[in-house]
Amino acid sequence: MHPFSYTRVSDTREAVTAGSRGGRYIAGGTTLVDLMRETVECPESLVDITGLPLREITVTERGGLRVGALVTMSEAAAHAKVRTLYPVVSEALELSASAQLRNMATIGGNVMQRTRCTYFRDVTADCNKREPGSGCAALHGFNRSHAILGASDSCVATHPSDLAVAFAALEARVRLLGPDGERQVRFADFLLRPGNTPDREQALQRGELITAVEIPALPRPLKSGYLKVRDRQSYEFALTSAAVALHIRGGVIREAKVAAGGVGTVPWKLPAVERHLLGERPSEALWVEAAERAADGARHLRHNRFKVELLKRTVARQLRIVGGTR
Repeated sequence: MHPFSYTRVSDTREAVTAGSRGGRYIAGGTTLVDLMRETVECPESLVDITGLPLREITVTERGGLRVGALVTMSEAAAHAKVRTLYPVVSEALELSASAQLRNMATIGGNVMQRTRCTYFRDVTADCNKREPGSGCAALHGFNRSHAILGASDSCVATHPSDLAVAFAALEARVRLLGPDGERQVRFADFLLRPGNTPDREQALQRGELITAVEIPALPRPLKSGYLKVRDRQSYEFALTSAAVALHIRGGVIREAKVAAGGVGTVPWKLPAVERHLLGERPSEALWVEAAERAADGARHLRHNRFKVELLKRTVARQLRIVGGTR
């Protein structure tokens, strides 16, 4: 680990000032500290934001939910409003990491976490995300766990967050505070596809701090849930996953929100699946037909061809679980 300076701040403006000077924000530290130990990241300055008042979960005026950036994963998963209004969020959290990590890791840190690509974390390997212009070892290496959606010739690493898949499905917004004041960014625009600049992962301006993630109000009744397919049942990242939320009234699907994880360079919204569901009556045939569209545009690598079919089956299964059949 390289030497670094450490500053603890007590209010958001103080944090933004320190961040604007090049400081890296740290809260739970469950990702950043690991990367620093492996010298994947070598920040010169850390800004401890654990003392900031960003720990509330509140219902918005319109009936949505605002989750403070420093709420821990375990707190959010157990919160009565989260479990009642958006079970897809609590399920995604409970299927993430270990209980110990969930007690430390924060909501803001979770969506900011960096890829688990082994080549990114191996400082001897070529990685454009870690060292721009060096190449991507995963393209011709062992790429079983890598992306089939949203990849580029510069990077094929997947985004690791389960929670981010739920936020993407629900069309959440990220609330930010920076030197120029507050702003909101659609979650779909917050996490960036790699393109030619895979080292730039979030739509953040210098010094900006996540203060909360806001989930919009959706029609009720709303059924939702999260399914994660992985090599083992605990402490493992997704090969594929599906976040689904359905509003069914009068036996007809009136609203559909679907996103996939484990397959994209960012959490992957599935608008073609959603469109196929709208106005239809739940049925086994509908779930399968809609899920066939989940892998539209997929481009597999040497070792991850299986993800194309696995993604379709994962989405179909979760549609069936959430929507049922008549």
